[in-house]
Amino acid sequence: MSAQGDAARPAVPVVNTSAGTVHGPSVQAGAVHGGITFNYRFGYAAEFAGQRPDGVPRPPRWFVNRLHALAELDGLFGDGDAPDCPIGVFSGLPGIGKTAAACQWAHRNRHRFPDGQLFVDFAALRAGAGADVSEALAMCLRALGVRDSFMPTGLADRTTLYRTLSADRRLLVVLDDVSRPAQVSALVPQGTGSAVLATSTWRLGELALDGAALLPLDVLDAPSAMDLLTALCGRQRIADEPDAATRLSALCGGLPIALRITAAKLLMHRRLTMRALVEELSDEQSRLSRISVTSAREERTVSAALELAYRDLPEPVARLYRVLGCLPGRSFDTALAAVAAELGRKEAQRHLDVLDEASLLTVTPDVRYRMHDLVRLHAVGAARETEPPGTEREVVRRSVGHYLALAAMADLTVRADRLRIAETAEILGPGRGRGGRDTAGPFAQAEDPGRDAISWLEAERPNILAVLRAALRCGFDRQVWQLAEVFTVLFLHHRHLADWRESLDLGAQAAGRDGQAAAEARLRSLLSRPLLDLGHDEQAYTELARAERLAVESGNLVLQASVQEFLGRYWDRHDPSLAIAAYRTSLALNAEARENRGEALARYFLGCAHSAAGDHDIALEALSAARTAFVALADGRMAARALADIGRARSRLGDRAGAASALGDAADGLRRHHAFHYEAQALEDLADLLDDPDEIRPCLQRALAVYEEGGSPRAEEVRARLVR
Repeated sequence: MSAQGDAARPAVPVVNTSAGTVHGPSVQAGAVHGGITFNYRFGYAAEFAGQRPDGVPRPPRWFVNRLHALAELDGLFGDGDAPDCPIGVFSGLPGIGKTAAACQWAHRNRHRFPDGQLFVDFAALRAGAGADVSEALAMCLRALGVRDSFMPTGLADRTTLYRTLSADRRLLVVLDDVSRPAQVSALVPQGTGSAVLATSTWRLGELALDGAALLPLDVLDAPSAMDLLTALCGRQRIADEPDAATRLSALCGGLPIALRITAAKLLMHRRLTMRALVEELSDEQSRLSRISVTSAREERTVSAALELAYRDLPEPVARLYRVLGCLPGRSFDTALAAVAAELGRKEAQRHLDVLDEASLLTVTPDVRYRMHDLVRLHAVGAARETEPPGTEREVVRRSVGHYLALAAMADLTVRADRLRIAETAEILGPGRGRGGRDTAGPFAQAEDPGRDAISWLEAERPNILAVLRAALRCGFDRQVWQLAEVFTVLFLHHRHLADWRESLDLGAQAAGRDGQAAAEARLRSLLSRPLLDLGHDEQAYTELARAERLAVESGNLVLQASVQEFLGRYWDRHDPSLAIAAYRTSLALNAEARENRGEALARYFLGCAHSAAGDHDIALEALSAARTAFVALADGRMAARALADIGRARSRLGDRAGAASALGDAADGLRRHHAFHYEAQALEDLADLLDDPDEIRPCLQRALAVYEEGGSPRAEEVRARLVR
């Protein structure tokens, strides 16, 4: 804290004793020490009336953004006429810029506080003699002119004197890095127009009971982070390596302290290029330790700032923090946290609340938790130092088991009768492998369980992919291929082609290592789907040829029929006659295996192949039979797909009105069943049949949105169509 020096002339207190009165200057307060009463009346007020404390440090250069937070403070503190003392609390990660924001606001608004600004750095107090409120009060009193020789020794007396000295002043009190609400409450000044601005890693929610405004700060967004990096490094340095600068900013995760340290490193070592620094920081294992800069006086690191927050955690909470750092994904819910740490759900929730209060977690809009990437790296580093060997692998094992069970329930909820190689009873337990509410798990109570299951898979998609990668590295092959198989139900509804391809590739590798020919055949045949959609036809055929050999080797007739169906889809693009032959083989194998849904699927694709070959009447007959079978099987999604192809066949026969009606109804049905990729295809074909641009445009706009979200190459063509 910055305090004013002693006055030029000595102060003499007025002391009341049992023997009489000794005269001297005083302030308006009374304090009892032993048998002596110090009667502070007006001496200090006269001697220090001209002194204006100005202890708030200057904000750092190149302060960026935080406009919303500063505007909130402007509104909170108003014009200073309110009789109460407003309190604002900036909270957030260590190094996120809380102190900078507080100092920035203080310096912009010095005119609002004509009697001065007080500043207490509780971090410095913790590093010194102690961070108690009494010492903070002493620092404020010194700034207001109280000499150590006249400083009250007790907390109550210091509090009384502070209130008295602040009563007729309009002060801003900035309290930096507080850790307890009492550190703020005790330092609220009495004067009208005064205000308190605190910063803390902790949210200090209890202060809301006193009317405080809680102002959490988030990391800088990408443009603001680039603005800060540009200001620190210079425009030319950024212009010389723009791509590396963008990547460097992303690796710092928008955390101001990380951006400032990396910029300082670049400026101190002119030989170091941004590209070279990006290569250094791209290694997660060493990233946190490399975001550091060393001078002759000190070393500055992000890790040191996070370590201070970590050390403040109670040990049970600190253990959960370490375990969460070992999770493969970037977000998680309470259930996964409990499973990973082997805690009860209620206990896990209590610990998560503490981590959230300590700003070491953020809550996402979908009510999940997320760790900043640098916080996660610190947490896993702490786990490696503290937890038993093998902890990371064990957390991956628990995570893949958790996701496998839930994804299997989601898969069964969406479609219980589709082909699976994984034994769901093995995953979920005996008697729970045939679908129904007993296998729907957390989705059973939803108004639309199937839609809820797909929504959950969509929300967890990045995490499931991360778990698949980590589990494959750890050798959990059985769980990997099982999870990849049940996960594919999401991609039948939402075509995230790159993710679908990766998940199936990981699963096929795991099935091969696990010696499961049927599983590998299933996954490689499924892999042909995203490969074809991405335009990698020859790679798709390679996967299908291998799948065909493995399926025959397995002896599973339904699997062999399914592989023939996928082969037919490949030949649809290259040789319609071979496609028809493949679908007929699939139809025969399904009939032999008495697989009703497989028969319906083969008949549907056979109808599509006949239509492509120009046999539209035969196609309509097969497609209509397939649609009837799908309706009987309560498969609304495939029934809608069949209706769309009936519309296409009618269009080729010249029945434009019937075709448009069928395609419109099919698009509506596909959207209801979240089959968005097929909805987009139906809308494209419907647009071809319409004449009014006002009717065509919304069809193409919706199709474009679907293709863009799924990463489909079709997006470019539809975009060009819209422009035309």
